[in-house]
Amino acid sequence: MILHHYPTSPFAEKIRLIFGYKHMEWQGVEIPMVMPKPNLMPLTGGYRKTPVLQIGADIYCDTALICDVIEHSVPTPSLYNAAPKGLVRTVAQWADNLLFPVAMAYNFQPQGAQHVMAGMPPEVVKVFAEDRKAMRGGGARMPPADATAMYKSHLRRLSTMLEGQPFLLGDKPCLADFSVYHSVWFTLVKVPVIDHILDATPLVRDWAHRMAAWGHGKEHTISAAQALQVAAAAQPAPLSDDVFQDEHGIPLGSEVTVAAESFGTEPTTGKLVAATRTRLTLERNDPQVGKLHVHFPRMGFIMKKVDT
Repeated sequence: MILHHYPTSPFAEKIRLIFGYKHMEWQGVEIPMVMPKPNLMPLTGGYRKTPVLQIGADIYCDTALICDVIEHSVPTPSLYNAAPKGLVRTVAQWADNLLFPVAMAYNFQPQGAQHVMAGMPPEVVKVFAEDRKAMRGGGARMPPADATAMYKSHLRRLSTMLEGQPFLLGDKPCLADFSVYHSVWFTLVKVPVIDHILDATPLVRDWAHRMAAWGHGKEHTISAAQALQVAAAAQPAPLSDDVFQDEHGIPLGSEVTVAAESFGTEPTTGKLVAATRTRLTLERNDPQVGKLHVHFPRMGFIMKKVDT
């Protein structure tokens, strides 16, 4: 498995910690924090969010899908354990879609942003700010006061889940824990100057330290050029027989675009070769790497037919 990531990416930290939990060896390619990402675009065809998982000529976008791929490949220890799978997935989705943007709005209030960007040249800070504004579609960031109040509420809810048990849904960690962790990780590790928000919920702070102890497994760093060579030398894995659940009236073989429904909505264009219950798969042919399958989860992504 090749993870395209960068060190301060919260969602990449989610996957790195799962690698550690599962005692995995993996390859890492460090990608830019902002566009352009010239060595990633040949793989994804437009999708620009971090991280991206590569297995040969198969490219997996969005950590919800990446987690499923890892769990299927390395099922022990489980990301579900005894917790009901539907509950685990629901808490994980809440963490990714509701907790995370609130936590990051808190983390990037002026004091936090100054800490993260200390030492960066002003022009780099400006590029980063403009890049994230573009990812939000030009929308304003949540005001710090509102983010603070909401983050406190989320942390209190998490604290009640940890009363009498070491992890959110029981005695063992599950996907819900890893999905919540990366928001709290950024507060504790990347903006410790404002981590006092956790003082009122010591159970959450202690839980975060238990989670961090899993580490990141064993990473082997490779270059972007090496990752592209891996893709060029491989063919996409065969698709399963159950590849089509038609919800759009778009037949397999059609040229389509797939894009995130919000935040980082750059589309990927390709031939629809699978639309299962849980994922969409596009076949792309890139001059640098040849034939690829780019996979997206159904949840959180919009598919449209390309007008011809």
